[in-house]
Amino acid sequence: MPQWRKNGIVDRDAFRKAGENGFLMVWPDEKYGGLGDSDFRFEQIIIEETCRADCHEFFATVHSRLVGPYFEHFGSDEQKERFLPPCVSGKKILAIAMTEPGAGSDLAGMKTTLRQDGDHYILNGSKTYISNGINADLIIVAAKTDPENDPYAMALCVVESDMQGFARGQNLEKMGLKAQDTAELFFNDIQIPKDNILGDPRKGFFYMMQGLAEERLIGATQMSAAARKAFEVTREYVMERRAFGKAVADQQNTQFKMAEMEAEIDMLQVFVDHCVALHNQGKLTAVKAAKAKLQAAEIEWRMVDLGVQLHGGAGYMHEYPICRMFLDARISRILAGTSEIMKLIIGREVFSEQYKSFFE
Repeated sequence: MPQWRKNGIVDRDAFRKAGENGFLMVWPDEKYGGLGDSDFRFEQIIIEETCRADCHEFFATVHSRLVGPYFEHFGSDEQKERFLPPCVSGKKILAIAMTEPGAGSDLAGMKTTLRQDGDHYILNGSKTYISNGINADLIIVAAKTDPENDPYAMALCVVESDMQGFARGQNLEKMGLKAQDTAELFFNDIQIPKDNILGDPRKGFFYMMQGLAEERLIGATQMSAAARKAFEVTREYVMERRAFGKAVADQQNTQFKMAEMEAEIDMLQVFVDHCVALHNQGKLTAVKAAKAKLQAAEIEWRMVDLGVQLHGGAGYMHEYPICRMFLDARISRILAGTSEIMKLIIGREVFSEQYKSFFE
């Protein structure tokens, strides 16, 4: 949406309207306002159609499938009753705060702490690069609870935006995804009630690890859809643009390059669909999700790069959608785990003892 990009943030009404139409958090039980169906294909369709409508900067899936399920998996009945209905309706917007200036993929290196003080906890620290960071009303914050003795002892606590000691930094100016609000968050002696702690206050690290496969599947679904969108935009342009007396689409180089991308994107879609089916069966492994995310990010990047090239000088102009798609896609090889980390995860399996069993 051009106005969202100009404002640097998605209008909050978009969340409310999505909630009213049943497009947010479809998985919660009907008593919380959801459909009670956890089939990931619902979210897959929402992601693909959002991208097709050129609204992929609307990070509703972060709200719906990345953050919301923490309440379902680790929240008490009281927490579900308190937090889920306003999130399903879009009245309250969710974010999750893990990344810090000195701790990205290495969560054990985080400095944010949560210490018990009588009948509540005290939260101190800061987070950065937080998606939905400006809009968020409820932020699930990861913090260490025993930093001196156990770097993996962490809690997930729910920070409400009106809590004393909570502050937001500026809406960070990014290379791409201009409409997606990304912010620094600060926590200064915030009193966190025990009722705002999700699950065991020492097991937050392991809770987060459980969500990584779905997070990477979300990324792969988004990137696959973005690659297809960039393909269609480029296809339309080269069919209309003329060079040397004929359409650019009639040049053999154009046909060969686009044929390669068509095949790659189709194969990617098949694998993503396969991973969605596995996920619905509870069988999606971290390695399979890493493969999907790695390939989706790399194929999307090749497609937007080709798109700019085939647009020629026009591809370098902001007025053409392919230019924005190119800038937006650069984060894909970084977020939800860099391509290098995905290769490490896959490589460990390649050289594991279990791998040999596939051929025995």
